[in-house]
Amino acid sequence: MPTNNVTRFLDSRKIKYTAHELPAEKIGAVEAAQILNVPEAQVFKTIVTVREKGKPVLAVIPGDRSVDLKSLASFLNEKKMSLPTQNEAEKLTGLQAGGISPLALINKGFQVVIDSACASYEEIYISGGQRGINIQIGVGDLIKLVNAKTGSISK
Repeated sequence: MPTNNVTRFLDSRKIKYTAHELPAEKIGAVEAAQILNVPEAQVFKTIVTVREKGKPVLAVIPGDRSVDLKSLASFLNEKKMSLPTQNEAEKLTGLQAGGISPLALINKGFQVVIDSACASYEEIYISGGQRGINIQIGVGDLIKLVNAKTGSISK
């Protein structure tokens, strides 16, 4: 089983999870779902979004959907949210696109909002903080660990 800072953190907290190894190149959530043989909607992707002032927000949404910036802004009581370029997202998080994960950014000051579609599943799959590692984790554990709010933020 692959290990990295995220898996070591989960082990230290005695959180039940499964780490899945995927190809190391950047693949999307839809492709990851095919490799893992699970529904696309159960593989969540982390989208970095930017508010007018303050820290970026990590929007964690089903792999077959896109982030709804208007809904996210209204959920957060912000006037407007926008998407940075891939390069900017990598600079903001210090992680490669394809490996951006709320689990790798705990205690780094990012607010996390998980799409309420997560309630349809006991467990979801999210990036393990680097390309090639995907974490299958209980929804409740994930919400608690990253101190997430849930809301309808995708379309």
